[in-house]
Amino acid sequence: MTTVARVQCEQVPDAPHATWSNALVIGNEIVMSGMTAHPAGQLSTYDQTMRVLEKIRALVETAGGDIGCITKLVVYVTDIADKTEVGRARQAFFDEHVQAGGVYPCSTLVEVSGLVFPELRVEIEACARLDIARRATK
Repeated sequence: MTTVARVQCEQVPDAPHATWSNALVIGNEIVMSGMTAHPAGQLSTYDQTMRVLEKIRALVETAGGDIGCITKLVVYVTDIADKTEVGRARQAFFDEHVQAGGVYPCSTLVEVSGLVFPELRVEIEACARLDIARRATK
């Protein structure tokens, strides 16, 4: 039987009365709930995306991995016109890893009619594996 462990991360604390987990480690797999930049205030889509990616990094690192373990992102935006800013943030976030021979994770981008708070423009779900390091094949 595979063990399941909840990731408890100081940088991404669980909500006090949450009925979900921010992240679980299931064997070598890390699955994460959708992360947002809440409280986002007046942050741009780029800045919201970077804040979300940093939360994902913190969860993955707390679980024992690094950004090279991230295999897939599912990105929800409230305005598909923001795809350029999301892409720019993803590129900036993963740039060092890619420059070192890594590859970008798989990704899906979906426009939705709204997120849990009106100021939110982006939410990202992520999956990662502790037993891999994404590298370009030759």
